[in-house]
Amino acid sequence: MCPGTYDPVTLGHMDVIARAARIFSEVVVAVTDGSFKKQPMFSTDERIAFVRCAVRDMELDNVRVEPLGQLVTDHARMIGAHAVVKGLRAISDFDYEFQMAQINKHLAPELETVYLPASPRFSFISSSGVREVAAWGGDVEAWVPAHVARALRERSPRLASASPLRPTGG
Repeated sequence: MCPGTYDPVTLGHMDVIARAARIFSEVVVAVTDGSFKKQPMFSTDERIAFVRCAVRDMELDNVRVEPLGQLVTDHARMIGAHAVVKGLRAISDFDYEFQMAQINKHLAPELETVYLPASPRFSFISSSGVREVAAWGGDVEAWVPAHVARALRERSPRLASASPLRPTGG
């Protein structure tokens, strides 16, 4: 199982998902309903649709995408998953993910956490960075699937105009 917010899904996410699909006979991409840390830019349904489209475009036949509205450990048990796969870009990711792995191990000792280091060409890409660049009108085409880039362009003018940090004429 590859749980995450995927707000939005990036090519780095898809790289980890594709690599997990080569390792495991079946991969479930579990898209979280939300987060206590932040309000997602896209709805759960939009994020699921983005990931499903990217999975279809990459022809990953052993990957399915579904919502995640409960503890990762409970969902893993419900679907019969034995491992949680997480991508790591930097030491800061490891610090957080290691803490989560320890919590998950306490809650579900039978569940393993597998870390896949980011491929070098994707190691700097984060969903939050993509959202920030897109909100200011920057080009994110090289970092997200094409359908996600279109959705960001459609959504970003509202974000940029609503930003209190946006410079005004003068």
